[in-house]
Amino acid sequence: MSNYNKNPITFDYNNMLKDYVGNDGFTVEELKAASKDAVKAFKAVKAGRGLNMMGWTDLPYNQKEVVADIKQTAKEIRKKFDYFVVLGIGGSALGPLAVFQSICHLHYNDLPKSKRKGPKFYVEDNVDPERMKALLDVIDIKKTMFNVITKSGSTSETMTQYLIINDILKKELGSDAKNHIIATTSHEKGNLIKIAKEEGYKTFYIPDGVGGRFSELCPVGLLPAAVLNIDIKTMLDGAKFMDKRCSKSDLFVNPALMAATLQYLSMKKGRNISVMMPYADGLKLFADWYAQLWGESLGKNKDLNGNSCNVGQTPVKSLGVTDQHSQVQLYTEGPFDKVITLIGVDSYRTEVKIPNGCESIPSVNFLCGHTMNELITSEMVATEYALTKSGKLNNRIMLPEINEFSIGQLMMFFMLQTAYTGALLNIDTFNQPGVEEGKNATYALLGRDGYQEKAKEIKSKKEKSTDYII
Repeated sequence: MSNYNKNPITFDYNNMLKDYVGNDGFTVEELKAASKDAVKAFKAVKAGRGLNMMGWTDLPYNQKEVVADIKQTAKEIRKKFDYFVVLGIGGSALGPLAVFQSICHLHYNDLPKSKRKGPKFYVEDNVDPERMKALLDVIDIKKTMFNVITKSGSTSETMTQYLIINDILKKELGSDAKNHIIATTSHEKGNLIKIAKEEGYKTFYIPDGVGGRFSELCPVGLLPAAVLNIDIKTMLDGAKFMDKRCSKSDLFVNPALMAATLQYLSMKKGRNISVMMPYADGLKLFADWYAQLWGESLGKNKDLNGNSCNVGQTPVKSLGVTDQHSQVQLYTEGPFDKVITLIGVDSYRTEVKIPNGCESIPSVNFLCGHTMNELITSEMVATEYALTKSGKLNNRIMLPEINEFSIGQLMMFFMLQTAYTGALLNIDTFNQPGVEEGKNATYALLGRDGYQEKAKEIKSKKEKSTDYII
């Protein structure tokens, strides 16, 4: 890895300050006044490292043997299979997709095999029947490795996908079906580990203290990445690098703590929408991953003392430059209820020059002699300027380039920011009771044993009126 790849990502919060954005911003004195709460949040996160559901903080440090096993398994998969399919939902799907999109060729599956140097990659993150049918139309199941990912083995969507695929595999391949499935699940608990042992599947384990939305840096994300020839060790090194940068309690030194404190103060002012707007197609799906991390972690109706709080920020996904032509009008002139995070890239992995042409049309010809790199960067700076001129809170994260090291940094930055923000809000950052309610209702509607009372509760709900259906 070159020295360039080791450069840090940067967090620029100038446009969160009153001196730059006007009355909606914060003063340095306000940030200093918030330092006491920030230090308390930092200490809470530090005290929880490696414990309960904070096992994700150890992942950059404790996976040497696991990484070696993953890399060897990935090498064998690349030799034997033409397709690699992830069966999963939530963090089991969003993390692998975000890393795939960021590191691999943007039209990876369309490349000839000689240029891909790996199997075609698909992630089935829904249970739309048309989607499953479409997948089966484009893969050869006899040449496909399926990676079923669920910690509990009771996730209805993932296990539905598994049941369908396993049935097809057994009908097509008989006893060899087991060699086309890898299970990523809990070491001891849940249904999938039982199934994996009975069927003889190769298995990787999700540590007990790692929840779905914090799981990309464990086998959940590392195996798919390795299959795609992504350097997972360097990605973990990037996460470690950011973790060490965030080892101080001084929010003026710790970038994730500063980012968390600013979002916390913004929420207290009613800025309850968090927009992520990367200026790189490779980072488009990062916004999807972030949306789950931020929304599921912070959207809570009880604090740690059991008091009602109904806190959280609604994450919104956006893409520069695309959404300058659809959403930026709202961001610049709409209500003061948002914080916009722009993500830029110092050096794109290719340069495309704009050739000379349209000499008689100055309003087009002015582009000639520039590059697409200059254009996309200028558009980001222009959006930042427009937001700031309108007095709208915004900040910017810059990646030296998109690579495994910077992606590892970025993921750890957002996970730490989320943990710090949850501590500032005095909530359980790592549970998801609202998700569980929906899961339980689904189980009841489909007749799962043990959910009869929930089924009765659902049946007793107030009936909809036909007067309000037109």
